[in-house]
Amino acid sequence: MVDPPAPPDAPPPAPRASAGDWVALAKPGITALICLVAVAGFLLADPTSIDVPRLGILVVTGAAASAGSAMLNHYLDRDVDARMRRTQGRPLPGRRIDPSGAAAALGLLLLGGGVVAATVWLNPLTGVSILLGGLTYVVVYTLWLKRRSSWNIVVGGFAGSAPALAGSAAAVGSWTPGVLAFALLVFLWTPPHFWSLALLLKDDYQRAGLPMLPRMDDVAYSGRVVVVSAALLVPASLLVAWYAPVTWPVAVALVALGGVFVVYTLPLWRTVTRDVARRGFIYSGPYLLGVVLAVAANAPLVHLGWPPVR
Repeated sequence: MVDPPAPPDAPPPAPRASAGDWVALAKPGITALICLVAVAGFLLADPTSIDVPRLGILVVTGAAASAGSAMLNHYLDRDVDARMRRTQGRPLPGRRIDPSGAAAALGLLLLGGGVVAATVWLNPLTGVSILLGGLTYVVVYTLWLKRRSSWNIVVGGFAGSAPALAGSAAAVGSWTPGVLAFALLVFLWTPPHFWSLALLLKDDYQRAGLPMLPRMDDVAYSGRVVVVSAALLVPASLLVAWYAPVTWPVAVALVALGGVFVVYTLPLWRTVTRDVARRGFIYSGPYLLGVVLAVAANAPLVHLGWPPVR
């Protein structure tokens, strides 16, 4: 039996979601980076003793919570995403996952499950650290500040620092001074990373009504703020070297990576161009990856007998 044709004015059927669409909701690149930050915090808290099973539990629970938070972010931002060229092809604004509430339900399940599992299998402070990161990203950043204040990225940056705290809590049961300094470094990375992107896509963010820059109407001022925020990464690197048991190669790498970030963004002090903003944004991702890998490499160097800076 042949189905009757749809009326001419009927909306086209929504395309079916693929497995890739569900994976995209978890923001796998960001989730992987979050896990690496947690691993770095774990190894930095006590580089002399590495409990591999606990580290594995940290990665699994942190990845679940990060993926869940990303799904909730997609759900809450689905209307804004539909207005931006950069995001309008995402699964929810593209109606490939319908109803969208399914993404929210799965996000809540993953976030809650990650927090509970970390609390039970590791310790309560690890669970609290993961929960603080998720709440900051979903509630403080996405739901409260993103559409209201240009401070959204500054305050929301704590969501990227929380995994380092979770790593420290999982390793030694507390937040060590060295890991707190490392978390501060990750926190300070967030503004120049996202503000460089906002300078590059200024019109897109304005069209969506998102106040992503310190001054949306003063691009020159915003460019100088990006330079200052990038420059703060250098003294933050020195704080990590001072308070954490890091070796000389790691300390030098951290400072050098921050210095290169400043070099990439420095032209924004005089004039703001899309090319310079693009270079700053493109470097910001590898910068944080380099920082995380340098910190993670500290533990093998300690075992090889390299002396700490302090």
